[in-house]
Amino acid sequence: MASYRYERKFLVDQLDEHQVMGLIRRHPAMFYQPYPPRINNNFYMDTADMVHYHDNVIGSADRRKVRIRWYGSLTGLAAEPVLEFKIKRGLVGTKRQYRVPGFTVGRGFKTKEVMRGILGGDLPPEVRSSLRTVNIVLMNNYHRRYFVSRDGRFRLTLDTKMAYYRIAETSNWMAHRQSDQRNVILELKYGIEDDAAASKVSTFFPFRITKSSKYVQGIERVYM
Repeated sequence: MASYRYERKFLVDQLDEHQVMGLIRRHPAMFYQPYPPRINNNFYMDTADMVHYHDNVIGSADRRKVRIRWYGSLTGLAAEPVLEFKIKRGLVGTKRQYRVPGFTVGRGFKTKEVMRGILGGDLPPEVRSSLRTVNIVLMNNYHRRYFVSRDGRFRLTLDTKMAYYRIAETSNWMAHRQSDQRNVILELKYGIEDDAAASKVSTFFPFRITKSSKYVQGIERVYM
């Protein structure tokens, strides 16, 4: 379980990004920004009957998300994408990551071509087999800031300017964009060994914990 960690999400709907930044700066844990903010882009994949979506909605003890992540511009060449399997076991989770070949996102691009390129990369046989059971169903992106406590035990991410795109081979993804400019998502991440001390960190923030993921929010915004 050494690679597993807790991830606590807080949905902020009463304060803006700058106000939340002020709270983080005043936190007794003395959070600092280890590197500049950046834009996170993701392709989310799911089975034909949306098993991963439904498992996350009902809160199954064992659940996963499969995504391809890249940074910077949403469109154009995604030069260094990473395939990620986010695996949850109860309240803790881990990631398995694999470098995959780059691809281009633009008007009229085909997800089948992206998947074909990924499957043509250097992946373990079991990963390649797992990818054959899923398809790209959602694209999203958002602005993310990163923070680390002075003792290095706790990490925070602050996400804003979320946007979601419906992905289908027969439609223009640019015409199916849903944005969320109002909400802010703050996430606290820490190792299993620091769970006892985490309450002192989290109670400083006057926000409610949410279990809803960006993947679930995105599917419900663009398909329902």
